Amino acid sequence: MSQDSTGGGRRAAGRRRRKPPRRRRALVIAAWSAAGVVLLGGAGLGYFYFKLNGNLKTVDIDAALGADRPQNVDNGSMDILVLGSDSRVGANGEYGRDDGGSARSDTAMIVHLYEGHEKASVISIPRDTMTARPSCTTANGKTDPGGTRRQFNEAYTIGGAACAVKTVEKMSGIRMDHYIEVDFTGFKKIIDNLGGVEVTTTKPIKDDASHLDLAAGPNKLNGEQALGLVRTRKSVGDGSDLGRIQLQQAFIKALIKQVKSIGVFGNPKQLLALADSGTKALTTDKALGDVKSLMGFAQGLQGIDAQDMQMITLPVTVDPRDNDRVAPLTKESKLVWDALLADQPIPAEATTNSMGDKSTAGGIVQ
Repeated sequence: MSQDSTGGGRRAAGRRRRKPPRRRRALVIAAWSAAGVVLLGGAGLGYFYFKLNGNLKTVDIDAALGADRPQNVDNGSMDILVLGSDSRVGANGEYGRDDGGSARSDTAMIVHLYEGHEKASVISIPRDTMTARPSCTTANGKTDPGGTRRQFNEAYTIGGAACAVKTVEKMSGIRMDHYIEVDFTGFKKIIDNLGGVEVTTTKPIKDDASHLDLAAGPNKLNGEQALGLVRTRKSVGDGSDLGRIQLQQAFIKALIKQVKSIGVFGNPKQLLALADSGTKALTTDKALGDVKSLMGFAQGLQGIDAQDMQMITLPVTVDPRDNDRVAPLTKESKLVWDALLADQPIPAEATTNSMGDKSTAGGIVQ
């Protein structure tokens, strides 16, 4: 099977995507539905509305990238790059040595909302994928030239959100409509303010590196445990990042079910705590950088349940030059990107030969 270690970019046809009505905008973060509930609760809160606005951090992706991007596609769909930051600076330092703020994209997902926003596909990109990285502006204003063979998660380290978006767009040929980033500490607080998330494990999970120790059977995870689960890899499946991705996907589906069952709108105190922790956890693109936009954006996701989401890992195989890295499968990856560009479901044959969807780790959490 052919591999593509260059991740050559492709351009969509020069069509413009209709700007979705405000009621159709949807918030997506690593916690997905939790954040939607968080931000829907901001309406009519007066003082808290301005407080929540002050919590949000934004980055102007459009200004950073200019015209050097794929064209918008006018088919009613929407694509969002969701990143989880693994910086060990500040409050996140308890999860490893303080890196001085040199964060990496520990989790990366492309979320494709189909026309009508009643279904979605989520494509996880392994952080150690070897791909082409375009030139990017660094934090000190210099230019990093990139190259044909670079590790995917280094894009965020080199040039922050803008470089991560630019790299994903080069890989896929798809323009990202929005960008959402959530950090470790914020993720924990969201889960704690939800009252925890219930999962069932088919076998015990013990991972000292992620501070996780779960017995087989039903478990109600607090924020610390939930973070441990989505960071665990060495003690489950094949011990690779591919197994961790499957755990993350399983957890997201469990989280969606939890949010839809707990009825947070009947508990104003919990709702305010969720809104506060959720907005503090987020960095968004400029278009989503206020609570009003986020609330309107969130409304479009209310009808999406776990069964309405197709979740896959980018089709990959062992990198031919480094057994500890992976490379995209050329044919299968093209099937994924072509499907999203056409606003169609991802065909089953796209994942048939992929290492990413053969891990048994996902079956550990139900």
